[in-house]
Amino acid sequence: MKKRTALYAALICTMMTGCSLKSPVSETVKEPESTTETERAEIPQTPAETTVPSTIEEFPHEAEEPTVKPPEQKFEEGCRILLASDIHYLSRGLTDFGDGFKYKVEHGDGKVVNYIWEITDAFIEAVKKEDPDLVILSGDLTLNGERDSHLDFAKKLKEIEDAGIPVIVIPGNHDINNTAAAQFTGAQALGTAHIGPDDFAEIYRDFGYDEAVSRDTASLSYVYQIDDYNRALMLDTCQYEPYNQVGGMIREETYDWIENQMEDAWDLGMNVIPVGHHNLLDESEVYVEDCTIEHSEQLIDQLDSWDVPLFLSGHLHVQHFMREDEDYGIYEIVTSSLATPPCQYGMLDYGDDGSFQYHTVPLDMEAWAKEQGSTDKNLLNFKSYSTDFLNRVFYNQAQDEFERMNQFDSLTKRQKDQMAKVYAEINAACYAGKAVEIKDKATEKDGYKLWGENGYPSILSQYLESIVRDATKDYNSLKVE
Repeated sequence: MKKRTALYAALICTMMTGCSLKSPVSETVKEPESTTETERAEIPQTPAETTVPSTIEEFPHEAEEPTVKPPEQKFEEGCRILLASDIHYLSRGLTDFGDGFKYKVEHGDGKVVNYIWEITDAFIEAVKKEDPDLVILSGDLTLNGERDSHLDFAKKLKEIEDAGIPVIVIPGNHDINNTAAAQFTGAQALGTAHIGPDDFAEIYRDFGYDEAVSRDTASLSYVYQIDDYNRALMLDTCQYEPYNQVGGMIREETYDWIENQMEDAWDLGMNVIPVGHHNLLDESEVYVEDCTIEHSEQLIDQLDSWDVPLFLSGHLHVQHFMREDEDYGIYEIVTSSLATPPCQYGMLDYGDDGSFQYHTVPLDMEAWAKEQGSTDKNLLNFKSYSTDFLNRVFYNQAQDEFERMNQFDSLTKRQKDQMAKVYAEINAACYAGKAVEIKDKATEKDGYKLWGENGYPSILSQYLESIVRDATKDYNSLKVE
C-alpha cells in the first residue's frame, strides 16, 4: 500500500437476477422426481401454462469466435489471484427439470442453470490447472440462498482447497435470508430452507472466516492475509435483515472497522485489496440504485485517503471496469458471472508495489466435456449452444417487455422480432465485455432504429442506449503500473 495521501475529490446490471427483485414463494416442499440428461438439456421455451410466445428463428453466427489473449507473465514480486463471481449454484436435488425450472432458465437473466453442475466442475478443474495463490469468490454463490445449495457448494470448494489452493468468499445479495429459495417440482417453485448470516459464516468457515486476521462484528466482512505483503479486505456489502434486498450498503460500524484495518495494514507495510459483491462505482448508468453501494462516495473517499488503487466486485453479471475519474482515483474491475456465457473468470496479478494486470479466461467447456467422456451435444458444442442460449434468453426479455407495455402494441410481429434480436445481440456482447466489437454493425440494423423510434420510456430502451454509449473498449483486460 502506498503512502497515505489527502482525500481525492469524491465524486448493467440488466434484467439480471443480481439487480432485480424476486417474489417470495410457497413454503411447501415435495421430493423431486428423477430425470435424465436428455430431459435436462431439452429446455423448451415456456411451460405449458404460459401464453408468452418465445419460439424464434435460429440466431445467425455472424461473428467469429473471439480469441483468448494468453496470460501475461506473472509478476516476480506479488500474488496471482483467480477471481470468480455470481456462480449461483443450485443443489441438484432441488430440481426435477420440469416446466417450472425450464421456464426460469429460459426467461431468467442468462444464467445456464441447467448446466451449473458441469460449469462448476469444469471451473474446479480450471482452477487446479491455473494453480493461483488464491481464489476469491465475490458473492452470489447460490441461485437464491438455498441451504442445500450452500452445503453442496461448500463441498465443491473443498475440492479446490484439497488441491492446496486457498479459497475465500463473501456473500452476495442472493445468499442470505432469501425467501425466494425454492425447489422446482413440475410446473411449481416451492419454498425450501434458506440460511441466515451466522449459517453463512459457519458453512464457509474454511473459506476465509476461520483464517481471518480480523472479523467485523457488525457484518460478515473480514481481512485475509494473502502473503507477506498483501491482504484482502473482504467486504460484506449486502442487506439481509430481516430479508435480502438487491441493493448494497455498508454499515457505519463497518466503516470504523475498515479504517482500523487500513491503519493496521499501513503500520505493517501491507497492500490492501478490497473486494465487495456490489459495485463501488456507477458501473451501470441505468441500474445505479440496485448495483452501486449506497452512499458509495463514503467508501471511495475512505479508500482514496489510503491511496488504494483497485476494488474488485461482481453483481452486474457484466464484464466491465472503470476508474473513479479519467485521470485519478481508484479503479474497479467487475468480473462477470461464471454462470452466464461466456462463463469466464478473471486472473489478477497484483504486484507488491500496487501495480496490477487483469485478464479474463472463458471456461473451455468443450474440452472438459471431451475429457469427461460426455455424450451431451450441448456440452460438446458449448460455445455455439451457450451463445444461442444467451441470445434466446435476451430475446425473451424483449418479447416479455413488448407484452407488458402497450406502447409497443402498434408494432408488427416482424418489427418486434427485429427489435428483440438486436437487443439480444448487443446485450450478449455487453455481458462478455465486448460490445465495442459489434456496436457499429448492430446500430445500423432496422431493429436498433426501431428501438430509437418506439422504445422510450421502456427501461430496456434506456439500457440499450447506455450499452452503446459505453462500448468504447474491450473490458476483458487491464494493466496499471
